[in-house]
Amino acid sequence: MSSFLVTGASRGFGLALVRQLVSLPATDVSTVFAATRGPSAEIDELAKNSSGRVVAVKLDVANEASAKQAATEVEAKLEGRGLDVLINNAGICQYAPDGVKSMDNLTESFNINVLGVHWVTRAFLPLLQKGNLKKVANISTSLASITQARAAHYLPGPAYKISKAAMNALTMQYALDHEKEGFSFIALCPGWLKTDLGGGDMADLTPEEGAKASLDIIFTPGQKYNGQMPKVFVKGWENAKGPNVYDGTNVPW
Repeated sequence: MSSFLVTGASRGFGLALVRQLVSLPATDVSTVFAATRGPSAEIDELAKNSSGRVVAVKLDVANEASAKQAATEVEAKLEGRGLDVLINNAGICQYAPDGVKSMDNLTESFNINVLGVHWVTRAFLPLLQKGNLKKVANISTSLASITQARAAHYLPGPAYKISKAAMNALTMQYALDHEKEGFSFIALCPGWLKTDLGGGDMADLTPEEGAKASLDIIFTPGQKYNGQMPKVFVKGWENAKGPNVYDGTNVPW
């Protein structure tokens, strides 16, 4: 029985992750801590109908004190048990229509996409060290690949790409520091999803498809993905024509 905490759980991909997790048998997933910055009717409804398996947690990832308080609350709920999996999903994607010279949102992007991931991970690390699975999935994007930067240049979101590339570097540092403890820190790319952040109906995959495929990676036994940046595998997309192929391979950083 594994316990999970998902940040940014109020909508989109985060909400899909919570729904997918709670749909699994309680013998596989015991508790899902759904962390949101503010109230969420969807999470409240899931919690009400989950027989205690979904627990709403208030957490503003851009506030270190909030991360510490959330960790204290989760620790109390776990009653001496550890946390098995942390999914750092909360993120922000802002645009600079006139190119990088017009970018005035880098600070906010770093606060949420990099510092937020660091603060939450650091706050929950003692609980993760007591857990069995010891998995941390930081939700990334192939748009952050420096190798593939030219192909991704069409999207006028330099702050998003830069901050996610920094988050990938942060993921690797955690991976190296804690691999001997049995941890897997993963920069996981769930694909182009039909969410408000992702681009709505123009995108490739539903949040549900992305969630299921992402959990397939997270549930992989052992440390295969520690320090890696894997794409999800989605049947029918492994040989897709065009730039987006979801074949389970690693994105070139």
